[in-house]
Amino acid sequence: MAPQTPAVVMDNGTGYSKLGFAGNDSPSFVFPTAIATKGPAGGAGGSGSGRPAIANKPSYLTGGAGPGGHLSMKRGTEDLDFFIGDEALAASSGPGYGIHYPIRHGQVENWDHMERFWSNSIFKYLRVEPEDHYFLLTEPPLNPPENRENTAEIMFESFNCAGLYIAVQAVLALAASWTSSKVQDRSLTGTVIDSGEGVTHVIPVAEGYVIGSSIKSIPIAGRDITYFVQSLLRDRGEPDSSLKTAERIKEEFCYVCPDIVKEFSRFDRDPERFAKHIVNHANGRSVSVDVGYERFLAPEIFFNPEIYSSDFLTPLPTIVDTVIQTSPIDVRRGLYKNIVLSGGSTLYKDFGRRLQRDIKHLVDARIKASESRSGGAKSGGLDVQVISHKRQRHGPWFGGSLLGQTPEFRSYCHTKAEYDEIGPSIVRRFALLGGPGST
Repeated sequence: MAPQTPAVVMDNGTGYSKLGFAGNDSPSFVFPTAIATKGPAGGAGGSGSGRPAIANKPSYLTGGAGPGGHLSMKRGTEDLDFFIGDEALAASSGPGYGIHYPIRHGQVENWDHMERFWSNSIFKYLRVEPEDHYFLLTEPPLNPPENRENTAEIMFESFNCAGLYIAVQAVLALAASWTSSKVQDRSLTGTVIDSGEGVTHVIPVAEGYVIGSSIKSIPIAGRDITYFVQSLLRDRGEPDSSLKTAERIKEEFCYVCPDIVKEFSRFDRDPERFAKHIVNHANGRSVSVDVGYERFLAPEIFFNPEIYSSDFLTPLPTIVDTVIQTSPIDVRRGLYKNIVLSGGSTLYKDFGRRLQRDIKHLVDARIKASESRSGGAKSGGLDVQVISHKRQRHGPWFGGSLLGQTPEFRSYCHTKAEYDEIGPSIVRRFALLGGPGST
């Protein structure tokens, strides 16, 4: 194997997958984590056992039930007839194909579909031979060790990859923040706020280890902001209030304001703050959609969730403060000092500035109350810093790209030879890349 081959970095999320090579600034491919197969949507593909296919078991790669491969002619053509990513969405809109999403809430639910998804990712998109490359894959916090074993079985037995490293997404997001000018030392201690399409996680990490007991998730993320924009457009009777239009408005016009009441006044005083969005329909007709208060109201649901739903009422800054306060006392200062943003729903203008201000208010109020109870003894204060950086949209992937290009990366991976000797259980533990110990 040529030593200069770059590691393959794959970050498979619930909504989107990011694929590319270590050392690059951005992934080579970003597309939906979706697969279209023959038949109805949502059906179980393959064995339905929940386990990946291994040697001498019928899978779409091995074909037969044994060395003779008697099932290969019956299953082979059908099992190779599938699409992934944007091609899957296009295929499912026509007859004959059903759409499936192999990952839900960060966890792989259908290993047969995931195996096919990885196969196309490797051979069709990245166009690499797995035995010539080491692979860095990501996983959510608290991923069951059985899932790591399933991943290893597929990567080593189906694809015969040279080496494998599985890293926690939050730890990689911390590594990605090292590119920010605010970061003075390359620390793997911090609080990661990861907000994508479906859910927002607040994850404390101490010296590369996730503090699992303090993790919190909130049911507000990008999809909710899109729905909120859509509802505001409908209430106003705009000529186009489709989800696609709402999503474009969310991405192009929305920002976070420091004070929602003052922002209403600014809009009322200055009509220039209102915008127009032109929607071009497939039939050639164009309509103009007014964009108004939703520009700042939509992202405000992170800070005042009651304007969107009565089911969840705790603001994001309060959640972050609670997560840090429930973490071990000796790491709290580091968790406040290095609050790292990750994911597309953290990209709104001034999101980090507002979050830092609101968390700082909570911390200062608690310190002031503590000083009052102690008879006026002054505290040294606490530094609260929220880190925004240019790579936060694909933070875990970029962190993997950074770590995967280091000279020592391969020594942290488990190899095919080690897997053959010990078995799948070898991937239950990895040495911590970038720090001592193991994950």
